[in-house]
Amino acid sequence: MNIIVVGSGGREHAICWKLAQSAVVDKIIVVPGNGGTAQESKCVNVNPKDCDYLKADENPFVQIAKKENCRMAVIGPEDPLSDGLADEFWKADIPCVGPKKAGAQLEASKDLAKSFMKKYGVACAESETFVNKDAACEYVKKHGAPIVIKADGLAAGKGVVVAATVEEALAAVDDIMSNGKVGDAGKKLVIEDYLEGVEISVLAAVSVTPEYAVSGNATIVPFLPARDHKRLMDGAKGPNTGGMGAICPLDDVTDKMMVQFEKDILTPTLNGLIKEKFDYRGFIFFGVMLTNKGPKLLEYNVRLGDPETQAVLPLMDFDFTSMCTAILNGSLKDFNFEWKPGYQVAPVVVSGGYPGAYKKGCEITINKSLLDASTAKIFVAGAVSGRRGEGDMLTSGGRVLACSAYGDTFKEAWEKAYQGVSAVKFDGAFFRKDIGLPGAAESGKL
Repeated sequence: MNIIVVGSGGREHAICWKLAQSAVVDKIIVVPGNGGTAQESKCVNVNPKDCDYLKADENPFVQIAKKENCRMAVIGPEDPLSDGLADEFWKADIPCVGPKKAGAQLEASKDLAKSFMKKYGVACAESETFVNKDAACEYVKKHGAPIVIKADGLAAGKGVVVAATVEEALAAVDDIMSNGKVGDAGKKLVIEDYLEGVEISVLAAVSVTPEYAVSGNATIVPFLPARDHKRLMDGAKGPNTGGMGAICPLDDVTDKMMVQFEKDILTPTLNGLIKEKFDYRGFIFFGVMLTNKGPKLLEYNVRLGDPETQAVLPLMDFDFTSMCTAILNGSLKDFNFEWKPGYQVAPVVVSGGYPGAYKKGCEITINKSLLDASTAKIFVAGAVSGRRGEGDMLTSGGRVLACSAYGDTFKEAWEKAYQGVSAVKFDGAFFRKDIGLPGAAESGKL
């Protein structure tokens, strides 16, 4: 079977790597892919700009999938999902892992997501939505700080501000609504209560359609809990980023917490997806705060998280492609999920200056013997193939790559991951040295 994977980040590299392990997969067409997927087994990068057969009146991804005889599609990022790419694949009779447009709005609109949470009783922070800047500022002044300011639309991780003071909150409202910090995504604001606690990420497989609801096969199956480290510097300091590293599983998350998560967040979400009659076959990301009043949902993402995927997928002791098939055909409820018993640690190496301005085109060198000794797997995000031949890569983004390593203990996984990081060199390379260690993640008192 040939599969098309849409995306160019580290998440997509990890997805391709895991799909390729299946005996039923012959070839993976990655559109557009990156310097890592170019080297991955069974993978071929295809850039639509290089396809002279594309017609203007048909979706380019669908045309490429047809040309390459793909029998399944997997969409990685949120933008094409919110634009309805899954709908286009299904119209072309290409089964697609990724929610259709209606369900994808749970990430595309913070306001819609909060309305969904409130409607179906999902445990979450109290919030109000504003389209008028003056009204938003007045609310902030009355409410006080700390408080959370969120742009309604997709903003590539730049639309959320956790304001410690009223002044910071007012500045955030001004930046987003008046100064165009995130463009049209900031025309509407969601302002919500600040939740104190410890944040976790729960990625999950989703198989929901009106037909599966009737047959009793609609389901959401959570993966092992993970944690992303969003701040740039050690000790959870500095600006927010797209993610400086992830770990999985989490020793501070008990079985009791996960049972409560399923009761207060996952099950009401499933009920909502069913009642809204969504065709949602793909993945969902629950951003959760564990508070002293129980788990509270911060946000939905309608795809796998990045860099959490690079820490979660290597722990899967089952065929990822078969799981995708189960998502699509309504048999996910009966799929056998088995997990490796150890730990995965995945620090991210970024370009100097990130998340601000940074240089591109820096040559990446990898000490293969040192990397092999570490047993870490490199998942490439912001790097493209160079011109000198196989394995040559140049930086092209802020988050360049992750080094993901497995260990029977957290300590073993951590040491192997950072040994892998030490094998990677490029001008301006920067990474946190404390991913997964005490004090590394933003947290409050439980």
